[in-house]
Amino acid sequence: MIKPCWKPSVEGDVNGRVDGLLWRKDLGHHAHGEFSMAVIQANNLLEDQSQLESGPLSSSESGPRGTFVGVYDGHGGTEASCFVNDNLFGNLKRYTSEHQGISETVIRKAFMATEKDFLSLVKKQWLSKPQIASAGSCCLVGVIYNGLLYVANAGDSRVVLARAERATREVTAIQLSDEHNASIKSVREELQAMHPHDLDIVVLKHRVWRVKGLIQVSRSIGDAYLKRAEFNREPLLPRFRLPEPFLKPILSSEPSISVHKLRPEDQFLIFASDGLWEHLSNQEAVQIVDNYPRNGVARRLLKAALREAAKKREMRYSDLKKVDKGVRRHFHDDITVVVVFIDQHSINRSPLHTSPISIRGGGVLAPANSYRLHST
Repeated sequence: MIKPCWKPSVEGDVNGRVDGLLWRKDLGHHAHGEFSMAVIQANNLLEDQSQLESGPLSSSESGPRGTFVGVYDGHGGTEASCFVNDNLFGNLKRYTSEHQGISETVIRKAFMATEKDFLSLVKKQWLSKPQIASAGSCCLVGVIYNGLLYVANAGDSRVVLARAERATREVTAIQLSDEHNASIKSVREELQAMHPHDLDIVVLKHRVWRVKGLIQVSRSIGDAYLKRAEFNREPLLPRFRLPEPFLKPILSSEPSISVHKLRPEDQFLIFASDGLWEHLSNQEAVQIVDNYPRNGVARRLLKAALREAAKKREMRYSDLKKVDKGVRRHFHDDITVVVVFIDQHSINRSPLHTSPISIRGGGVLAPANSYRLHST
């Protein structure tokens, strides 16, 4: 059996703290400022995974240095999100070394290598554990390096930038990531253009648009059953099997990538899985971070989202907190939040003398399973 990769951390705030279903790292330092992280579990097993890595971005100590943030929203189990958490950053470091720098090409190659390796794992475990073929993960990555922010996204997690208006000092929310969810008209049109002969490529089911009536996201790492026909058959559970074989992948692992030059007025970034954005707008989230102290602000965002979730079900927040994992999923999703504050004095300088930082959402500093394929 594969163990879930999330474990409560030890007491103390070096790796974060655990409070029931909540894990938090209230405040820490990265190469270009401070950060705050928080995770709330709703599923029986936490399917969200996340990490912040600050320091070397390549396999060479003399290579580029900066900050890497990853939010991985799993579905159909923990296998894909755990695998991404264990391998994507290592792949990025490997390709950064090969190309001698960070670029869109390097990030894209890291995504593709992680996808390829996970599908190889699915093939190895297919007969003994066929349900791994239905495990997938959305994948949101941010890399801060040399005054630039690289954003890569496959799925429907989101990163929002807070920018202060020079005249008024009011903070405006700017969404930096493209989302790949069938609820978005342009995503449905993209799918229909890619599969012109498949009239059921997107299906409205229980008032929700789904790809093949099965899944909302159109891009992910994993979900082998919708990428390779060899996995869309027995012994996979019937509810995942399509009636007709497909000749080309239905879902894609290709990330949308954008590059942004950070400005003096850019204050902070909010990286979060879609569970947060289901309850808070971009502007609401930015205003919460802007109006409260940095210490514990990621936890404050989670609390605001949970209060909204409770309000929608006409219940008190105090009662929602008593609902256990598993049942909790009927009220809200697993939610991961990483708030990254930007120190403008250091943003254009190479952080040569900062100590490396590696932290996982949930406090795991080393894999609790054998998913790491490449040494870093």
